[in-house]
Amino acid sequence: MPPTLASLVHHSALKLTVRAGEEHLDAPVRWAHASELTDPVPYMEGGELLLITALKLDAEDPEAMTRYVKRLAAAGVVGLGFAVGVHYKDIPEALVEAAAEEGLPLLEVPRRTPFLAISKAVSAAIAADQYRAVTAGFAAQRELTKQALSDGPEGLLGALAAQVDGWAALYDASGAVVATAPEWASRRAARLTSDVERLRDRAAPASAVVAGAEDRVELHSIGTGRRPRAALAVGTASTLGTAERYALHSAIALLTLTTERNRSLQAAEARVGSAVLRMLLAGEPDHARTVAGELYGSLLDAPFRLVVAEVPASAAPEDGDPFAGLTDAVESAAARAGEALLVVPYGERLVLLVVDGGAGAAACVAYAQTLEAAQSEAPEAGAGDGTALLLGLSAPAGPIAAATAYKQADQALSIARRRGRAMVEHEDLAAGSVLPLLADDAVRAFADGLLRALYEHDATGRGDLIASLRAWLSRHGQWDAAAADLGVHRHTLRYRMRRVEEILGRSLDDPDVRMELWLSLKATSSGTE
Repeated sequence: MPPTLASLVHHSALKLTVRAGEEHLDAPVRWAHASELTDPVPYMEGGELLLITALKLDAEDPEAMTRYVKRLAAAGVVGLGFAVGVHYKDIPEALVEAAAEEGLPLLEVPRRTPFLAISKAVSAAIAADQYRAVTAGFAAQRELTKQALSDGPEGLLGALAAQVDGWAALYDASGAVVATAPEWASRRAARLTSDVERLRDRAAPASAVVAGAEDRVELHSIGTGRRPRAALAVGTASTLGTAERYALHSAIALLTLTTERNRSLQAAEARVGSAVLRMLLAGEPDHARTVAGELYGSLLDAPFRLVVAEVPASAAPEDGDPFAGLTDAVESAAARAGEALLVVPYGERLVLLVVDGGAGAAACVAYAQTLEAAQSEAPEAGAGDGTALLLGLSAPAGPIAAATAYKQADQALSIARRRGRAMVEHEDLAAGSVLPLLADDAVRAFADGLLRALYEHDATGRGDLIASLRAWLSRHGQWDAAAADLGVHRHTLRYRMRRVEEILGRSLDDPDVRMELWLSLKATSSGTE
C-alpha cells in the first residue's frame, strides 16, 4: 500500500510529532511538497503532504490561519508539516487550532529533519509500493497463465476473482454469460447483459464502468478484430489498485490470445465444414462422414435441419459481415447446449446445419422473430417491405437427403422473400395451403390475362360466365348441382360453359385447364378482397 501520514510519523529517522488531526493519519500520501506561498492551492493536485516554515504567513493570526487551512483541506491536501526553529520556535496556537477545527493532520518537523529527508522517505515508500505492485502483478500473471493452461477460461476467472477480491464473468459474442467465478456471481453477471451488448457495438478494444449499489463493475471487450469476440466483467467493492490492475490486464491478454487462437481453429474447422457440406449436397454422404470425423460426425448421426440465409440486395451493408449477428446467436446457443453445428458461407448465402429440435435451430427461429419484431417497429430499417435478413428452414433430414433438404430450404427462402418474412419453414408450407401463394404479382397477372375476356363479356350484360364457371368448377363439373347453386336450368349452364370454351379457346375437359381456371379465379378474388 502507498505511504500514509501514520507511516511517516512512525518513521524513526524523521522524528515527526502529531499536533492536530490524529484521526486522519491513515490518509495515503501521494507526494511531499514544500511551498512558502501564501496560497499554494493552484499548484496542488490533492493527496500531498505540504511542508512549510511559515516564511510568508502570519501564522499567529487566527482568521488568516482558518482561511489558509480551509483552502488546503478543500484542495485535497492530506497533511501539513510545520518546521519549528526556523521562523517560529513552536507552531503557533492559531494554526494548531485551525488544523484541529478542520481535522487536517498537522505534523511538527524538528529543525534537524530537513524537508528533503521527508520527500525522500515519501518517494522511497511510493517506489517500494509500486515495486510490490509490479511483483504482485507478475505473480498474478503466472498464476493466471497456469490456471488458463490447466483449466481454461473457468480456471482463469477463478484466479482473477481471487486476485481482485471480487468476482469475474466471461461473456460470448452474443452477450450471453459463459462462465463466472465464484458461482454466486452468475445472477449479478446476467443483469449486465444489456451493458455488454452496448459494449459489443463499439470497436474493440472497448471498456466501460458500471457503478451499482453493491459493487463497481469494469467491462472490457476481448478480441483484436473490429467486432469483439467476447467480453470480461470484473466486479469489486472499490476501484482497482495497481496490483489488481496488472492482474486484470494479464487476464485480458490471456483471453485475447485464447480467442484469437480459437479463431484460427474455427477458420480451419470452417474449411472442413465447407467440404462436408459440398459432399452432402453432391450426394456423397459416406465421403462426408469420413471427412467430418469427430468434428461434425455427431451432427450427421441424428436428424438435422438445413438453414439457408441471404441478405436482400437492397439491405446489404456496405461493409462488415451481414450474417455476424445470426452466426453469433446460433454458435453461442449450440456451444451452451454442447451441440455440433455447421456454418458455411455458400456463395452469397450462409448455410447452417443444426440439430433438429436443438438449441441451434431454436436460436435461428428466435433470431428471425427478433428481426420481424424490429421490422414491425421500424419498417424503414428493413429491405423494402421485408427484413434485412431472410432465412429458409428445411424439414428434418439425414445425410442421404441433404440435397433435398437444401431444395426445401431454398423454396422456403423464396417464399420468405415474396412475403417479406424473416423466416419460413418448409413444414409450414406443406402443412398449410397453396392459396396464400396466389397473392404473388406474377400469379395475379397470369390470372387477369387468362380471365380478362370472360370479365369483358360479362361487363356487356350478355351473361354471367365468371359466376357460372366458378360454380361449375366448385361442383367438380356436376351440372345439376352447379345449376341449382346458380338458380338456372342445367341446359343454360351447359350453354354458358360452351361459351367459356369458345371465348378462351380451351377445352374444359382438360384437367390442367380446369386447374388453371380455378386457381386464377382464386387469385383474382383474393386480390379484390
